[in-house]
Amino acid sequence: MTTAAQVSGDLRTDIADGIATIEFSHPKGNSLPAALLRLLSDEIARLGSVGDAKVIVLRSGGNGPFCGGASFDEFRAITDPESGKAFFLGFGRLVLAMTRSPKFIVTRVQGRVVGGGIGILAASDYVIADRRASLRLSELAVGIGPFVVGPVIERKIGLANFSAMAVDADWRDAAWAERVGLYAKLCDNLGELDEVVGAHARTLAAANPDAMHELKRAFWRSTDDWGMLLEQRAALSGRMVLSEFTKRAIAAFADSRR
Repeated sequence: MTTAAQVSGDLRTDIADGIATIEFSHPKGNSLPAALLRLLSDEIARLGSVGDAKVIVLRSGGNGPFCGGASFDEFRAITDPESGKAFFLGFGRLVLAMTRSPKFIVTRVQGRVVGGGIGILAASDYVIADRRASLRLSELAVGIGPFVVGPVIERKIGLANFSAMAVDADWRDAAWAERVGLYAKLCDNLGELDEVVGAHARTLAAANPDAMHELKRAFWRSTDDWGMLLEQRAALSGRMVLSEFTKRAIAAFADSRR
């Protein structure tokens, strides 16, 4: 067991029987501040070369939200384009780590998913969720757009479904997410969710690792330019977050949450 704990969240990895389970957690709805995003990206990249890990299971702590997206406190603290770009690039690096890993990533979703957390779903190879796991692409509500996670979401569910999520920044239920391909399987309760995730992970841990690696390459073909693309998108978001319109939208959004 390895543990990396910080005031900005916690990340734990356990490897057993060929299954590497990564659990991230944060007291504010399992949001992902920059430090925790970096740990998560680095850990997924590291596990790609760990022989004992045949498959990666990604999950978050507790029984509440799966992921609240990027840290809203850090989002509000951005004061210049450079720090803005660095902030938004955190999810870009995570998308790249997940899609470039040679190992299948099975993601367990127990609750609501917001904003950049949907990028995690889209970058996963297989997602199993509880039927109550609704989701929302909320960036437009705070005056920006889902620019960094947009490419991976669009690739997974198509332009029409992605644009619908981006334009109508409201909640969608798990059944919708299953229909468009973000969720591969739905479970009726958390007990069933754990059983299905465990069984699926064990099956994959016994599969041919070379075949899984080649399938990953096929899944994410034609994405070699994403490093540059996501950096450009992060710079765009970093500039946009400093606009007066976005500052007013952020303030209004913060007031609505009190």
